This record gives sequence, C-alpha cells and structure tokens, in this order.
Amino acid sequence: MKTIQAGTYNVHFQHKAYKLLSNLVEDNNYSTVFILVDENTLEHCYPKFIPNFATEKRIEVIEIESGEINKNIETCIHVWNTITELGGDRKSLIITLGGGVITDLGGFVASCFKRGIDFVNIPTTLLSMVDASVGGKTGVDLGVLKNQIGLFANPKMVIVDSDYLTTVTEREIKSGTAEIIKYGLTYDTDLFYEIKNNKNLKISNLIHRSIEIKNEVVLQDPKEQNLRKILNFGHTLGHAIESFYLEAIDKENLTHGEAIAIGMVCESFMSYKLLGFPAEKVNEIKEVISSIYKRTHLLKEDFSDIMELLKHDKKNINGQVNFVLLNDYEDYKIDCKVPEKLILESMEFYNE
Repeated sequence: MKTIQAGTYNVHFQHKAYKLLSNLVEDNNYSTVFILVDENTLEHCYPKFIPNFATEKRIEVIEIESGEINKNIETCIHVWNTITELGGDRKSLIITLGGGVITDLGGFVASCFKRGIDFVNIPTTLLSMVDASVGGKTGVDLGVLKNQIGLFANPKMVIVDSDYLTTVTEREIKSGTAEIIKYGLTYDTDLFYEIKNNKNLKISNLIHRSIEIKNEVVLQDPKEQNLRKILNFGHTLGHAIESFYLEAIDKENLTHGEAIAIGMVCESFMSYKLLGFPAEKVNEIKEVISSIYKRTHLLKEDFSDIMELLKHDKKNINGQVNFVLLNDYEDYKIDCKVPEKLILESMEFYNE
C-alpha cells in the first residue's frame, strides 16, 4: 500500500487504508465518530465508504449543504450545535467525507470544537485529493472572501481512494486538474506536459505525484513563510475572480479550478511583462488551459469589482497585493508587486 508521510500524519492510498482507519478509532478509543457529508457525498460516497469502515463505536452522520456558498461560519455553527446536541466530547472524532468545502470546513470545525478534537480527511473530488485535504490548512470564507477565517491543523490521517472519482462530474475533474497544472508549472514540468500531451489522460495517475509535491513543499514551510507561497500561483487573481462570480447574481458561478486556470493565464502574462518569462510559454499555458476549460469572458465593466476583491486577498501585507510569478517553468519568484495597470492588462490578455 502506498503511503506518503506528511509530518505528523500519513496519506494512505488504496482500500487497505480503511483497516488503518478502523485501527485508529479503536486504538484511540473515540467516544463517537461524526461523519461530515453534503447531500452529494451522502448519496454517492457514504455507501462506498461505510462497508469498508469496521467499528463498534457510535457513528453519527452530519449533513451540510454543498457548494462554496455554504463554506461559512453559519454552517460551522450548525455543525458545532449538532455535535453538541449529539453528545460530542473531547474524545470525539470527525471524518470529513467530501470535496474541498467539506475538508476545509470540517477540519476547522474539529480544530475549534472544545479547543480541538481529532479529524480524518477522506477526499472525494480530485481537487480535494491533490490540494485541500493535505497540508494542514483549514478554514471558511467570510462572505465571498476566500478562506479569511481559519487555522493550521493537521488531520490524524488522510485516505485517498480514487474510486470516489467515479461519483463526480467531468467539470469537477477539470477543476482539480487546475491544481495539478499549477504543480507542473511551479515544481515539476513533467506533470504539465503529461496533461498537455495526453488528451485521454487517466488523471488518477497524477494524484500521487501531486500530493508528493505538496507534501515536499509543506514539510519545508508549513506556515507559508516562504517556499509554500509557490502553491498560490494563479490563486491571487484567481481567488478574486472566483469570489466575484460567487457574488454576482447574474452570472454562473465558476468552480475553484476554473477561476484558478484564468488566474494562471493572467499571472503568466504578468510574469512575461515583469520577469521576462518566455512569451512562447505564456501562449503554451494559455493554449493548454483553453483546451481544457470553457472560455469565460471577463467583462471590462467588472474589472473594478475584481480589483476591489483582490485588495482583500489574505496574503496581502500593508495593503500590498503579493503575487507568485514565474521566471521560467520550475523557476518562481514570490512576493511580487504588480502595478494595477498590468493586472488589468493581464485580464484583457486572457480575453483575447
């Protein structure tokens, strides 16, 4: 069985990992096991999970509504109240069974309840497998502002079972692919070219390497003081765009990956203008992303609202927006200051 050691916890692959989960529950003598799901994972993933989970401990299922719009403190309060009503205590365990919203919110709920109870992440989407479930970041949004409230906390273990990918849509697979592209551009170009050159790629083959990369980075810089900032490539402007579409009542929401894909095109253009990142590679990134994601036209009249949201990015210091840009593939520069005019120009470049 493949295992990646991630500091204080392990990331396990394949079905044998469920036996380790059962052992963890028995060895720690948890009083109650709470399983956090949304309506989709309750229907499609819980029936796959529960036959593999052998325990005589009391199990309680807590359901929340799916979607980024529900990743907020109000949902946390609902979960905390439910745990309390069901007799949860400091020896309870939370298992998050779901995508990035479930793992981010569930880890945060666990880390705050009675000053911290144990939790286990079982990601069920590609995005949560390669990103959200690993690395120790937990948190929720503040209004439409992404991940403004949260803390660093590690799960007891993570189980990555690619069988759950059969339960998600192609759009969700593409959303997670954006994070793999990010790893490819900043850390290991083999991943990027695997995606570029294989139109019928079995994406699950890239999961292990993606988690390896994130783990290597996080172990060196767990609190994002330096190296870990490279994982924000495409995310600075991408999060602002994601928040704008989440807030706009007359527009269809973008998935996290769709917004980050736009962000990577824009930030590669900024890299070209500021750092001399090769123009042919900017066009290569744009071409690959255009081949995967449906084009979203960013209206010029919306630029000012996106810029306003950008000012609230959690990585900003003293009101200054900080970008991760590329000198070349696998060659990055952190904490880059980008003139507002160039940010606007990058969105126009994406639209072309």
